Amino acid sequence: MTATPTAAAASHDPLEAGFPPGPEGRLLFWIAVVFSLFQIATAAHLIDLASQITRAAHVGFLMLLAFPLLALVRGRGGPMRWLAWAAGLAGVAVALYQWWEYVPLLMRAGDPLPIDIAFGVLALALVFAAAWSLMGPALPIIAGLFLAYCLFGQFLPSPLNHRGYDFAQVIDHMAYGTEGIYGIPTYVSSTFIFLFILFGAFLEKAGMIKLFTDVSLGLVGHRMGGAAKVAVLSSGLMGTISGSGVANVVTTGQFTIPLMKKFGYRPAFAGGVEATASMGGQIMPPVMGAVAFIMAETLGVEYVEIVKAALIPAILYFAGAFWMVHLEAGRMSLRGLDRSELPSPLVAIREGWHLILPLAVLVWLLFSGYTPLFAGTVGLGLTLMLILGASVALGLPAGAIRGIFWIGLGLVAASFLQWGIWVVTAAVAALVAANAVSRGGRETLAICRDALADGARSALPVGIACALVGIIIGTMTLTGAANTFGQFIVGVGENSLFLSLVLTMVTCVVLGMGIPTIPNYIITSSIAGPALLELGVPLIVSHMFVFYFGILADLTPPVALACFAAAPIAKARGLTISMNAIKIAAAGFVVPFMAVYTPALMLQPGGPLAEAIGFVPAVIYVVAKAVLSIALWGAAVIGWLGRPLVLWERALAAAAGLTLIAALPVTDEIGFALSVLFAAQLWRRRGARVA
Repeated sequence: MTATPTAAAASHDPLEAGFPPGPEGRLLFWIAVVFSLFQIATAAHLIDLASQITRAAHVGFLMLLAFPLLALVRGRGGPMRWLAWAAGLAGVAVALYQWWEYVPLLMRAGDPLPIDIAFGVLALALVFAAAWSLMGPALPIIAGLFLAYCLFGQFLPSPLNHRGYDFAQVIDHMAYGTEGIYGIPTYVSSTFIFLFILFGAFLEKAGMIKLFTDVSLGLVGHRMGGAAKVAVLSSGLMGTISGSGVANVVTTGQFTIPLMKKFGYRPAFAGGVEATASMGGQIMPPVMGAVAFIMAETLGVEYVEIVKAALIPAILYFAGAFWMVHLEAGRMSLRGLDRSELPSPLVAIREGWHLILPLAVLVWLLFSGYTPLFAGTVGLGLTLMLILGASVALGLPAGAIRGIFWIGLGLVAASFLQWGIWVVTAAVAALVAANAVSRGGRETLAICRDALADGARSALPVGIACALVGIIIGTMTLTGAANTFGQFIVGVGENSLFLSLVLTMVTCVVLGMGIPTIPNYIITSSIAGPALLELGVPLIVSHMFVFYFGILADLTPPVALACFAAAPIAKARGLTISMNAIKIAAAGFVVPFMAVYTPALMLQPGGPLAEAIGFVPAVIYVVAKAVLSIALWGAAVIGWLGRPLVLWERALAAAAGLTLIAALPVTDEIGFALSVLFAAQLWRRRGARVA
């Protein structure tokens, strides 16, 4: 086995791990390392704390890291720098207060002291300020409106009003216990979300991006539109282990967007392809940006049920993106890259196959019924064993001795099923000690150290957003606001399910603007999900519907976060990239609607079609219909299908594709008839030239 970590990793300087130079930058770098180690220790139960204390410590670390780091990165000086450190230390003080007063706070729940209220107000103010500084105004404004509704909602007209809650009650609800900023979103952030972000950071340091890119180049780089197909494949693969589609854009996009531009794609189209593929990684099993685990926990179903529901739609999403870039390449006569310039996928897999092992074990554990926390901890531990073990192996004589070492390490890794996480922990500790005594090993340890800091830094927007989203969830539990919105959606749906779905889609897109994947799902599912369920939409389908459109908010104007992240790399306007991304991501807009009318598309029982012809035939039928709809929509949008299409032909293809989305009476018949008419027109013109 070859050792790739040292070759693939970044420099060991804190600046290049995302931290500014100088004493403050190095201090923040080490705070980030300690933060990650603390999260690993609590996940592996090396430190056993009450869940409430772990959540408070998690938010305290976020505050301590976020405020000074933002001030330093943005070049703030003088009083602002000191204010940032004061805010960070205030966040630590809030966490320590929660820890010190843990039992007394439980005993006086519902009857807070003035000092409790003071610390509660401070906690809320810090979370709002951190979110605004880090992610802009969108999420803080939404959360602020919900908080204002708690305080002043009694003055609104019926049915929007509530019975009224005093200031102390609202602060106690939001800043203490498990309903507000320390609620379920912060719980999942402080446990397996952080672990999976670290997991992705270590795999990136070990060379996973290079492996995915080389395999993608070797498989599709030589085909028509090969550069864009490489972007779709590599970004999609990386997105399966990444917790953030936007982060995926700025990592893999550094390679794929310039490659597409060099190949001949328009800058805005290249940026749109990367944004679409990166966000698609958030809906692709097994990890789905860690949302799969939250959805399973929220719905009380097995993880495998979530994966089963997500699989076909995710494949259709990427198939649609492939089809779009293929048509664009045909329209612009962009041929494949020269095979001689491309890496061999077999060689890439032979050299980096061991990097896939932790991901394979992770998936196996999840499908075997182990908790995401256990699976993520083991996956991270195995990744560390591979990185550190590869460095130790380089110092051993080649041949039998090195082989025996790897066999022994493999047996130790496998024994965790019998002896638990302590075996992996002990093995990692032994490998750390072995690496510490050699120069090459110390370089590998520096790589791991950088990955720890990188993971903590990457977790900042997700963790802070989860804490702030807790206010929205807390408002729901305190006032029952979701019921009011749900009743409105249900009222619309009684007359038209389609209009109700469109209204839900718009709501999810608006609520999801500029918000990371995980809090995005938590918000949209808690507000819009119950309404769809009441309209008869199956449980998992209703949550997938709101999840899809929450994700697509990062591609749609005016915020289009993923598109604006791609803009400086593509050197094109963010809104122009967004318009291209919407075209490329057509399947993402089509599939959720089709799944509502025919749940078999998400492998869910129910629906008139499955009852009429059987479940398996219904799955085959709806998948074939979805493929045809996406193909027609692609031809209509791009304006090319083997030859340029005139305007009325594009309109005919669009009409055929759109009527196939719903499963209403006669819509399928109309859609298939229009499809046949479109095909007949192409056949009639097969030898003709279009002016």
